[in-house]
Amino acid sequence: MSLPRIAVDAMGGDEGVRTVVSGAALARREHDRFNFLLVGDRARIERALEAHPNMREASEILHCEDVVGMDEKPTTALRRAKTTSMGLAIQAVKNGQAGAAVSAGNTGALMAMSKLALRTMPGIDRPALAALMPTLSETDVIMLDLGANTDCDARNLVQFAIMGAAYSRIITGKEAPRVRLLNIGTEATKGTGEVQAAAAQLRAATGLAMSFEGYVEADKINRGETDVVVTDGFSGNIALKAIEGSARFVTDLLRTAFTSSLRSKIGFLVSRPATELLRHHLDPNNHNGAVFLGLNGVVVKSHGSATAKGVANAVNVAARLLEESLTERIAADLAELGEVRLRDTGNGSAK
Repeated sequence: MSLPRIAVDAMGGDEGVRTVVSGAALARREHDRFNFLLVGDRARIERALEAHPNMREASEILHCEDVVGMDEKPTTALRRAKTTSMGLAIQAVKNGQAGAAVSAGNTGALMAMSKLALRTMPGIDRPALAALMPTLSETDVIMLDLGANTDCDARNLVQFAIMGAAYSRIITGKEAPRVRLLNIGTEATKGTGEVQAAAAQLRAATGLAMSFEGYVEADKINRGETDVVVTDGFSGNIALKAIEGSARFVTDLLRTAFTSSLRSKIGFLVSRPATELLRHHLDPNNHNGAVFLGLNGVVVKSHGSATAKGVANAVNVAARLLEESLTERIAADLAELGEVRLRDTGNGSAK
């Protein structure tokens, strides 16, 4: 039985239709039960499909020539939601024509269109942008929010923790992922009032499918000591860009060092297996695919500069979330949190 198909905005991103279609074709090799709705210029998509006959058989094209600009304001893009490739991909999820949408286009526009068309799930106040980041352990860490909400209260942070844990259970296979709040220290007295209040609520909610382990500092995010890092979108976006910048700095520094002299070049040849492993680990294409959690539907954001391999990873994320019923998992955890609050209120321990 085929699963709900995936709508792909073929016009989004910097690398063009051919790269997007090639990426989707790569992803289908791993998830061959999925069909695709490719949204964009029909002639360009058909030319790209010529190199992927298996993808052609599994795809329907929805013709659209209008594209959201990468620097276009979300408010402007919203007015063209029914005529752009991004808007029509999201609309396909709303109408039940697809189970998920993937786009490498303008992040702000994608967020605005998704939120307006799909709305947030019952029990979720705001959707959050979550992404995978590499760690020293065998599994990636999930971090949210990464920029969708710059100002969050304790209730938002608790909801982010629930959504992040549900996502982590799919990615890591752990029944109770380790969850921590990003903070300026690990002591219980550190952080803002909202962060401390969120921590108190998460400690009390013992029925949730997660292991809340307090706080984590930014320099420990990639150590592999936690599965989910929760924060507001302002701090999360800064932390993400600092980590990405550090990764680029290290790779550029190594490149400069290994080309500075003949001896360095010889050293590079000797250490090439290790440097190739480092390059692979830090390549953003291998961790591509951020998810807007908390919507009534799956929407995945791909890097605008993603290669075909990067696009494939983003499509793979969408496929796995559909296969593992992410939305239903989040709903079940929210219901459990509600039952915990009701029990606490009944016992007189919460107001």
